[in-house]
Amino acid sequence: MDSTILVEKNELKETQEMELYFFIYAFLGWLLETAFCLVTLGVFNKRGFLYGPLCPMYGFAAIIMIQMLKNVKTNTLGKFAICMIFFTIFEYIVAVVLESLFGLKWWDYSNEVLNFQGRISLPYSIAWGILGVIFVEKIHPFVELKVKKFTLLIKKRTQVIIINIFVITILIDFILSVVKYINI
Repeated sequence: MDSTILVEKNELKETQEMELYFFIYAFLGWLLETAFCLVTLGVFNKRGFLYGPLCPMYGFAAIIMIQMLKNVKTNTLGKFAICMIFFTIFEYIVAVVLESLFGLKWWDYSNEVLNFQGRISLPYSIAWGILGVIFVEKIHPFVELKVKKFTLLIKKRTQVIIINIFVITILIDFILSVVKYINI
């Protein structure tokens, strides 16, 4: 087999895995946000930008973190620092972009200690660092193993169909959500 074709197949496989990771972590992020609201507010509160049970911010952050840390060799404290800084910057950028595009705030840390513009705060930055370490050391290796087993059990064509259904669904959800927030 031509080495170019083999590289293309491996890149396709990696792309498909990243797409699956995106959906898994966007869903887990939605669960985390929903559980956090249930615990802190005592009620179910629909979380996120989209209609469906996905928080794309978590999916994108996870993919970036996976790629960013895959060749980094450091201890847990180093991972904590990287995750805390990365997620804090990412959270700030997402807040600014969402506020600029839609004029709405999805979160507000104004009442938190050591916050900056209500978009980020030290307690949440520390929490992101802790969650990041748990993600990198425990959650992702577990999910990665399950995704690899899943991709071995299901035909490539079926995998592509499943991923395309996910992509089309989230694109429709994204378009409907944008229309909703523009019309508010």
